[in-house]
Amino acid sequence: MIETERAADGRLTVTMNRPRRRNALDSDAMAALRDVFVQAAQDRELRCLVLRGAGGVFSAGRDLKQAAGLDEAAALAQHAAWGEAFQALRRLPAPSVAVVEGAAVAGGFTLALATDFLIAERGAKFGALEMANGFPAAMCTPILAKKAGPRLGLEFALFGTLETAERLYDAGLVNRLADGAEGVAAATEAFVGHILSLDPVAVRQTLGAYRAAEAQPLEQALTAGITLNQLIEASGRFKSGGAAFSKG
Repeated sequence: MIETERAADGRLTVTMNRPRRRNALDSDAMAALRDVFVQAAQDRELRCLVLRGAGGVFSAGRDLKQAAGLDEAAALAQHAAWGEAFQALRRLPAPSVAVVEGAAVAGGFTLALATDFLIAERGAKFGALEMANGFPAAMCTPILAKKAGPRLGLEFALFGTLETAERLYDAGLVNRLADGAEGVAAATEAFVGHILSLDPVAVRQTLGAYRAAEAQPLEQALTAGITLNQLIEASGRFKSGGAAFSKG
């Protein structure tokens, strides 16, 4: 159900492969995603993680048919694995990119939003559909609070309606829009290729600084920036970078 492919360039592609169920995630899939992300978070050679769904759809989220039959212990274990998956995704030492075709709804919407970047097919649909079933999107809501503007983020979390990829692009939640499967593939290759073309140490440092700054007051984040500059200076990377620039 969860398939991985590691390329020589440092790219890890993670595919949710259950197209007959619109890549709905059961307990085994949630645990498998957690395990993949935990392992990836410890991989210092990782350059980029790409998350996608098979069969032209990203994910319909939690497998509600299975969830309805779980006893309390199994349900609690499922929730724990789901939360641990997001925490591990946040700890990745390299950028993560969600590639969305078809639909990313409920837990699938949460997964797509939790990555660092999002590439979407123009006709894709998104939504916190948990609200349509009478309960909050508990994991999606804090991610929206961090990544979307306060008014739109609350609307997406509260209304539980289907939203277009273009509306999410306008809201700053989608990085690239593309037309059709071929367009999505080309946009993904260009976007991920650019990440892979960058210095991996600088990428890790930028990613770490950005994540830390999201949770800090600006003054504290700027102080951390001064410290990072001093470390870069001490490592000699400023001098080597300047020499390379002057030769170019």
